[in-house]
Amino acid sequence: MAEIEREAMEYDVVIVGAGPAGLSAAIRLKQLDADLQVVVLEKGSEVGAHILSGAVLDPCGLNALIPDWKEKGAPLNVEVKEDNFYMLGEAGHVRIPNFPMPPLMNNHGNYIVSMGNVCRWMAEQAEEMGVEIFPGMACSELVYGDKGEVKGVVAGEFGKNPDGTPGPAYEPGMELHGKYVFLGEGVRGSLSKEVIAKFGLSDGKEPQKYGVGMKEIWEIDPAKHKEGTVTHTMGWPLGANAGGGSFIYHLDNNQVYVGFVVHLNYKNPHLFPYMEFQRFKHHPVVAELLKGGKRVAYGARAITEGGWQSMPKLVAPGVALLGCSAGMVNVPRIKGNHNAMLSGKAAAEAAYEAIKAERSGDELAAYETDVRDGAIGKDLKMVRNVKPMWSKWGLTASLALGGLDMWTNNLLGFSFFGTLGHGKNDAEATEEASKHKPIDYPKPDGVLSFDRLTNVSFSMTNHEESQPCHLRLGNEDTPVRVNLPKFAEPAQRYCPAGVYEVVEKDGQPEFVINFQNCVHCKTCDIKDPSQNITWTTPQGGDGPNYPNM
Repeated sequence: MAEIEREAMEYDVVIVGAGPAGLSAAIRLKQLDADLQVVVLEKGSEVGAHILSGAVLDPCGLNALIPDWKEKGAPLNVEVKEDNFYMLGEAGHVRIPNFPMPPLMNNHGNYIVSMGNVCRWMAEQAEEMGVEIFPGMACSELVYGDKGEVKGVVAGEFGKNPDGTPGPAYEPGMELHGKYVFLGEGVRGSLSKEVIAKFGLSDGKEPQKYGVGMKEIWEIDPAKHKEGTVTHTMGWPLGANAGGGSFIYHLDNNQVYVGFVVHLNYKNPHLFPYMEFQRFKHHPVVAELLKGGKRVAYGARAITEGGWQSMPKLVAPGVALLGCSAGMVNVPRIKGNHNAMLSGKAAAEAAYEAIKAERSGDELAAYETDVRDGAIGKDLKMVRNVKPMWSKWGLTASLALGGLDMWTNNLLGFSFFGTLGHGKNDAEATEEASKHKPIDYPKPDGVLSFDRLTNVSFSMTNHEESQPCHLRLGNEDTPVRVNLPKFAEPAQRYCPAGVYEVVEKDGQPEFVINFQNCVHCKTCDIKDPSQNITWTTPQGGDGPNYPNM
């Protein structure tokens, strides 16, 4: 498509992604200089449409960015009142007391929120300050300058045929150029992935680690609803099969967020993360809570879990990685939105100083320093060993040793363990199917548990079927020739939206991609054992349309 001519628009800063990181950067830039030209490009149909989060927000990032957020009407209305931790067995549970846990695990002072609604509110603040926000504008490629620096993006390309050629209603989109480009795409963003590879930003770092998080919103019996209650569980049903756990958050209006996270470094390719989630809801504690209620929404998203030692270099010429594009989630807290906001603020401050000094297209070294030496670095370094301990030594050992490690980091500023490595990436962790037994999952009952396609309909996902498939195979033969005999083709199971299936055609297996179902979780790009699937950006506005996830 290099021969296509496009119009170009010039800005001071171009921001990809209207999540908490990108919007924080936009707001901070305008706070520093109202005359700066700032644009935010969002692939969702509206701001917040693609936002899926654990939804307990530490307000420290918002406090730093907009100290008077309460007076401005930010949708942080449900403060955490009760904090519970449970270890589940198949039929019972044991509560883990709060007092041995380090202070960072305390959720009091945090808020149960819809991050989609928080981002919608942040977008309103940004637009009032003069930020241009364009939803439905997917950024399909990067634009490079004469010196190899990132100088912009291509956005708003529509109307390609399924084979990728321009169709009769083709629109080439526009190039949006900036003195600096910020990538706030979230986990495993396609442009961020390109930048990390092109500039070697992960060289010398541990491999990034991931989990897949699935969430349903339920309306429950008012008699069972306890606004402000936060519950986390570990153990059953995953057991020794995989790391992970659940969250149940009681927000307002008799609603609860019911979520489940499975770490993607599991070995058994027969594991079915979505069905583990559905099975979890049949635990007596959860089933009793949901009995008489109804599910009103569903979504799924990959989560960065590598932490401090996996965070790549954050800058390259002309470009900076914000928030989850770089992996700033505090894994034991299941929180990253506060760090996303702080990263956006820090990047904005570095860009403002650079532009004031008449620089452009260089590396924003001040941003890198701010993140690693400031509040974000402190937050991530304190918990850096919890994930590798869990992966190497299992749940029980990680609870004891991880707790000790967080305490020594919190009180003494050091770790007895130094900084542990992660080893293999999540795709490499997948073992051959012959080494493991298939797992027999109960059939969803349609009351507490649901099949994938029914649940996907509650994500309001939509893709124009005439566009090219945005899930690209490096080799079309690999799924049937390699993954099926060797790994029982795990794409049939690791995808939480039922995108991939193996069907029989003329007596032979055929790999089918139902890209219309895709909720943009990126799990396939991460977990495919042959690393043969690449997630790319579909047309702008396509994908899930989460109401208040």
